[in-house]
Amino acid sequence: MSKPTLGPVGSFIQHHYRHFNAAALIDAAEGYRVFLEKGGKMMISIAGAMSTAELGLSLAEMIRQDKIHLITCTGANLEEDIFNLVAHDFYERVPHYRDLTPQDEQGLLDRHMNRVTDTCIPEMEAMRRMEKAMLDVWMEADRKGERYFPHEFFQQVLKSGKYEEYYQIDPKHSWMLAALEKNVPIVVPGWEDSTLGNMYAAAVIRGDVKNVHTVRTGIEYMTWLAEHYTKVTAQAPLGMFQIGGGIAGDFPICVVPMLHQDLERTGVPLWGYFCQISDSTTSYGSYSGAVPNEKITWGKLGIDTPKYIIESDATIVAPLVFAYLLGW
Repeated sequence: MSKPTLGPVGSFIQHHYRHFNAAALIDAAEGYRVFLEKGGKMMISIAGAMSTAELGLSLAEMIRQDKIHLITCTGANLEEDIFNLVAHDFYERVPHYRDLTPQDEQGLLDRHMNRVTDTCIPEMEAMRRMEKAMLDVWMEADRKGERYFPHEFFQQVLKSGKYEEYYQIDPKHSWMLAALEKNVPIVVPGWEDSTLGNMYAAAVIRGDVKNVHTVRTGIEYMTWLAEHYTKVTAQAPLGMFQIGGGIAGDFPICVVPMLHQDLERTGVPLWGYFCQISDSTTSYGSYSGAVPNEKITWGKLGIDTPKYIIESDATIVAPLVFAYLLGW
């Protein structure tokens, strides 16, 4: 295999990251690079609040450089990339968040500032602005009897261009815009558990949207993913780079045992690479903290699948892995 092309960040990592979780980071990043060089395709799954952590600063470039070929994310990460795009200047950072009293928290609520750890998302400039945009496309589809996936409605808003006047970051730092530009597929399991998901439910209750099925469901995402996985892996192995735990990773990885055990498509290959960045603890019975070998017992990974787990903070680790792969 070729040697990696490293910039200052990658060179620093290669020289200093030699043991423990630091070594796991290097092993996983190099394994990712080799997997792509051998012709593999990569899916990334995004949990937590990585969009609010502005992962798009590196993730968008990963997408543009064809190092990511499929994205699975929570509804929160889908919408929060766009919230950041249109309302970044109204965000407030609260570095002393550990010292906030209940009264301080109430004060943030009274100002319509929704806190995610040290960052407050402005309701009016971010959430309500996007609610109006999404309500327009939901109602239009509803009137026409059309149905779309959650991410497709977001893409309709982005494609329309009517919200470009609100962009407050460089568009090249939005991973949603990068995925749209490169036509990278997106899967959003459990979208209902998001701010816009709640707003959609409210629109149905009010009667603004007559057909609750105007937004397509998680089961339809799984049936789409089953066919997509089968088609892609007929040509090249598909790997999985999982950031965090929960449904963003648990949902797509199950497509393989479903294909094998429920559809009896035994010729479909297992995942070709697996890495998870996690701070979950296995001994608590947490699936998100399970070591990769446990997934062998579920028919998701094979004995020879390259497997990595980096037990650390994803907001620190993911940009470093991406920098290594991007030659930064």
